[in-house]
Amino acid sequence: MSASGGPLFSIVTPVYEPPLDALRAMVRSVRSQSFEDWELVVVDDRSPSEAVRDVLREAAREDPRVRLVERQTNGRIVAASNDGVEAARGEFVVLVDHDDELAVGALARVAREIEAHPDVDYVYSDEDKIDAQGQHYDEFRKPDWSPERLRGQMYTGHLSVLRTSLVREVGAFRPGYDGSQDHDLVLRVTERARLVRHIPEVLYHWRVVPGSAAGDANAKPYAWDAGRRAVADQMRRLGIAGTAEFGPWPGTYRVARVADPNVTVSVVIPTRGGVGHVWGESRCFVVEAVRSLLEHTRHPHLEIVVVYDEPTPAHVLDQLRVVAGDRLVLVPFGGPFNFSAKCNVGVLASSGDVVILMNDDVEVRSDAVVEGLIAPLSEPDVGMTGARLVFADGRLQHGGHVYANGHLAHAFTGALPDEPGPFAALKVNRECSGLTAAFVALRRETYDAVGGLAERLPVNFNDVDLSMKIASAGLRMLWLADVELYHFESQTRVPEVRPEEYLFVTRRWVIPERDRYLPTEVPRF
Repeated sequence: MSASGGPLFSIVTPVYEPPLDALRAMVRSVRSQSFEDWELVVVDDRSPSEAVRDVLREAAREDPRVRLVERQTNGRIVAASNDGVEAARGEFVVLVDHDDELAVGALARVAREIEAHPDVDYVYSDEDKIDAQGQHYDEFRKPDWSPERLRGQMYTGHLSVLRTSLVREVGAFRPGYDGSQDHDLVLRVTERARLVRHIPEVLYHWRVVPGSAAGDANAKPYAWDAGRRAVADQMRRLGIAGTAEFGPWPGTYRVARVADPNVTVSVVIPTRGGVGHVWGESRCFVVEAVRSLLEHTRHPHLEIVVVYDEPTPAHVLDQLRVVAGDRLVLVPFGGPFNFSAKCNVGVLASSGDVVILMNDDVEVRSDAVVEGLIAPLSEPDVGMTGARLVFADGRLQHGGHVYANGHLAHAFTGALPDEPGPFAALKVNRECSGLTAAFVALRRETYDAVGGLAERLPVNFNDVDLSMKIASAGLRMLWLADVELYHFESQTRVPEVRPEEYLFVTRRWVIPERDRYLPTEVPRF
């Protein structure tokens, strides 16, 4: 019994003409739960078949916890769902579709989570799918709470458990958002939620039937548009300047932010003026990196701080003066190679409100690259942003960092250019555990607060350490799918991983068994 005097859970299920076997299986999966403090509120939305109501009436006769609401007219899923929320007596609303199933022990597991975290307002779990033969497949191991990814796609999905009072406070399901009504509701609830918890266990089985979104993301195009509008609405509510657009993959969305043109930006590039071959041609890496950057941005307040080793040829510095003009700040650096120290020296010599760390062995591929990278930093809980980096042949080099089981790795390295990644992870902006410093942006105040890059890590893992420090400060890190550069990795130095650097970072930080944001990813080196 909940504090409100009703059951802990009100399972709300709108019903409209499902396969009868699937409907019975849904009811059976609820009644089979070991945790008994629940009610099942089924709302028949005037199904054409009387047989549907017969199944529901029989279930209500057999178990008084099954409560049937029969609508006199068909109002579609939002109206039917709201009838269920209005009738709910539980402290939490559990959203279950009429042809899906709860895993055995699902409610007991959620109840334990609520008991451990009494101030939780939203709980979601992992899920899988069931085919026509009853086989389970397509398991979705979800990230922990990831608000940026929720704007990019409705990733929380099922099982979703929301505090009833908060659902009512935000107005429950909104008319006009049919097909993405859950996404819209979760966006609004999580804006006000005190705590969001992810249970990394499969507690929900999504049945694939003909015409369902589970089997075909293109089955309900109106739902995709409703989701886009829901994301745009949240951006307006939160004051995020920009637009919500259809993403490059079905069911995904692109959050196109607008950067504040008044923000001053310093791009810090360590170099020794190296030369190499790319696409069959010789180039001076730092010169072409700066040239491509300036060709792909119109940001008005930009300085380029190049920290150069003393052996850097004078003609390279002359070319930089021609390319960058009065935006260029040249900073000499003496001593042995130390990427961290060079970046720190460059930041000290810079003046921008926002600092971008940029390798010299990159070439910008996407337009408005500075604007895209810095725009999310206007949100105070965003600590660092990073880019999609690809090799010269277009294969992915960096999709965010993965930290798990003692491994520190780039996510999805080697993925093909059009590969969506698991559950479209490579098509949406999202939180990640860390970012490579080959192209990242952070506010100067954040850089200073965390102490910049650790100079005891001159070659490797300095960006891992930086990411860990930013996460420890309670800030989010965003990998941006549409900010893209080529990264000609290790063409300006000999690649090496120093054991002492790995030992330093793994002794300084606890590496989790499971990555918070990419739990399905197998680290690659």
